[in-house]
Amino acid sequence: MSMNVCKPNLKAALSESLFERIPFDPEKSELTGYSNYSYWQSTFRTFFKKRSSVLLLTIMCAFVLMSLLYPMICEMIPGWETSYRNPNFAETGSATWNLAPCAEHLFGTDNIGRDMWSRTWYGTRTSLLLGFVIAFFDVTLGTIAGALWGYVRRIDRFMTELYNIVTNIPQTVYLVLFTYILRPSFWTIVLAMCLTGWLSIARFVRNRVVAIRENEYNIASQCLGTPLFRILIKNIVPYIVSIIIMEVALTIPYSIGSEVFLSYINLGLPLDVVSLGNLVSVGKNSFEVYPFQLIYPTIILSFVTVSFYIVGNRFADASDPRNHI
Repeated sequence: MSMNVCKPNLKAALSESLFERIPFDPEKSELTGYSNYSYWQSTFRTFFKKRSSVLLLTIMCAFVLMSLLYPMICEMIPGWETSYRNPNFAETGSATWNLAPCAEHLFGTDNIGRDMWSRTWYGTRTSLLLGFVIAFFDVTLGTIAGALWGYVRRIDRFMTELYNIVTNIPQTVYLVLFTYILRPSFWTIVLAMCLTGWLSIARFVRNRVVAIRENEYNIASQCLGTPLFRILIKNIVPYIVSIIIMEVALTIPYSIGSEVFLSYINLGLPLDVVSLGNLVSVGKNSFEVYPFQLIYPTIILSFVTVSFYIVGNRFADASDPRNHI
């Protein structure tokens, strides 16, 4: 008798409103967290704690600004086309050929009288632009593909097989084949580098997404009805930013080094395009007699690649939320 009485009462008490999804409130969802925590503030605070990081960042920014501003300022000077500030202007007469570094030509001149100071900074601009473009395409494609690879289980097998097949062939082979078959140019090198470069980045992003997608806080966010986009921004992206920054820091110097390698084997940019690769390729031919033609571009090349690598590594470590206190 009591059982029959309880059933209607229980049914009446359990109304359908108790099982409706509660609307998501972004303010209430953050009440249990650190209200004064800022991801980027913590990242920059961690990065700037080390003085060596600040010093390397200053050097890197100085090289980048010099390579950008010097050509712009020179081209605004009247008569630039017929002056030594033009990296492709060669003065007539052997008196200006292979000059040692002096007050007028700080890095000397090459075998046809072109100013090595101007050619070095113009070449640095070209090589940096190449590195930035390749890093942008590689990281963008790699991040998007890696996130899909980690979340969409149906494409995991296909992407894994594609990665295994493509990466079994060294990237140098792709570089040489593409630049040999196609006409050597800026975009030929970009295409050859980006054709397979994004796969390695996608693999790193995929591994990190797979490692954190089943964490308790992500499951709890899903149960609370948190939108997928907010889960990605708040829970996933902070753990991927360090990978993205690391890959950018590695891709830029690697791209510059690949351009130098291609120029060394005469498959790089055309000779009328000033780049660090072309400067190194030409300077090696006269190194024994005029070593300054190779030494100065090599020093700039070394500073640029090493500073990008070290600063990128330091910033990647600082951007990892596990290093935030």
